[in-house]
Amino acid sequence: MLNKYEQVNVLGVDFTKITNNELLEQLKLDNQNHSNRFVITANPEIVLYARDHPEYLAVLKLADYTTADGIGIIKGAKILKTPLPERVTGFDTLGSLLKFANKEQKSVYFLGAKPETIKKTINKIHHDYPTLKIAGYHDGYFTNDQEIATEIKDSQPDFVFVALGFPKQEFFIAKYRQLTPAIWMGVGGSFDVLAGTVKRAPIFWQKHHIEWLYRLFQEPSRFWRMLALPKYLIMIYLKKFGLLKA
Repeated sequence: MLNKYEQVNVLGVDFTKITNNELLEQLKLDNQNHSNRFVITANPEIVLYARDHPEYLAVLKLADYTTADGIGIIKGAKILKTPLPERVTGFDTLGSLLKFANKEQKSVYFLGAKPETIKKTINKIHHDYPTLKIAGYHDGYFTNDQEIATEIKDSQPDFVFVALGFPKQEFFIAKYRQLTPAIWMGVGGSFDVLAGTVKRAPIFWQKHHIEWLYRLFQEPSRFWRMLALPKYLIMIYLKKFGLLKA
């Protein structure tokens, strides 16, 4: 674990006090130094899940950088009077790293999403980032992760992006990250956005911090997952007034 950046605790999860630009520059430096790094972009849903699953919280503590991917984290930290500088999303970080990898001809391994989605993602990468080296890729529907681990070890990529959704992607990274001195990052549903199968919220929705509502309109089945947001805010206020342990 790095000690360069201050940590801010939000309901038991330590977040790195870092801006988008600081993270990007730090990851570029880590890559140039061939450092092994584990990046987690966490939202309120992940925080609540970690509180109920100690084994997952233990994995989160292994991360080198845990960023506030979700306006709920930013608001929660502010309410607790331990503010974080800004939202640092997985998708934006992924995009910035792909541009860097393309410019510097770095190699990337892509893991996750449906078979048709990962194929569309790779086609998009070929088109938009022609000098980026694709070390390999695999969809998220596998039964033997050892085969994937061997492929990653043999190809020694600079970056490994894992789109298996939490908690699976973090458990996978924690288990295999030592196979190559890469930047390992869980990116959730980012491949779906890259592939064009899911649309990211327009800028207006992003600026007004209501991307979650846009996603709900797109995927009504997410309604029950969205209930984590009010529960999270209630817990934040309970914590603020000393009515919630740790």
